[in-house]
Amino acid sequence: MTNVVIFGASSAIAQASARLLAQRGYTLLLVARDSHKLEAIAADLNLHGAKDVICVQQDLAHIENYDSFIQTLNDKLTGNIDITLLAHGTLDDQAKLQQSCSKTFESLHLNALSYIGLLTVLANQMETKRAGTLIAISSVAGDRGRQSNYVYGSAKGLVSLFCQGLRNRLDKAGVQVITIKPGFVDTPMTAAFPKGALWAQPETIAQGIIKALDKKRNTVYLPSFWRLIMFVITHIPEKIFKKLSL
Repeated sequence: MTNVVIFGASSAIAQASARLLAQRGYTLLLVARDSHKLEAIAADLNLHGAKDVICVQQDLAHIENYDSFIQTLNDKLTGNIDITLLAHGTLDDQAKLQQSCSKTFESLHLNALSYIGLLTVLANQMETKRAGTLIAISSVAGDRGRQSNYVYGSAKGLVSLFCQGLRNRLDKAGVQVITIKPGFVDTPMTAAFPKGALWAQPETIAQGIIKALDKKRNTVYLPSFWRLIMFVITHIPEKIFKKLSL
């Protein structure tokens, strides 16, 4: 029996990933803030072959005690948490964030600190059991700060670096840590953005996540061409980069 916990289960990427995992007959525990969406997603996953689907309503921006919350999830499962996918977050308006400390802090909390809270408890649990896989969705935005989204990028940069440290720590315990760095993805969160050739569908990202899981990858850019794009962007000298409108 394989137990998978998906945080932010109502996101487009999470839903597409969950369908692929359901086809393997896994037990899926879904966490999201909208109980009605969770019920609809669970019904769909049952049709796709999930062994069992368990729903937990929780706003991940407002977890009072991470240890207690993860224990609640453990209590709902038979066996261990084998795989976790952290896919929650929001892409806030940079112009509004830079005018408000409180909104900036809220964005950083949801997009980074809540990840760290969950990963810390889950990592300790998996390290003790010497088994498990942690998958965290970061972003190419975390590779270099840009004026158009540096608050979101800062959060994702923190997630990427935190996962890098966890990977270094947990490898000897047999625990896999995968950092997923998508580029532009056509989801409800990006509905207002004009789309172009660099945009991918959630299903494409989900396929890449499952491939990374199966091949025990470390850091994966999705689609893969983003690795080259970000290599170029991160190597632009700062005296030039700061004059660009990106």
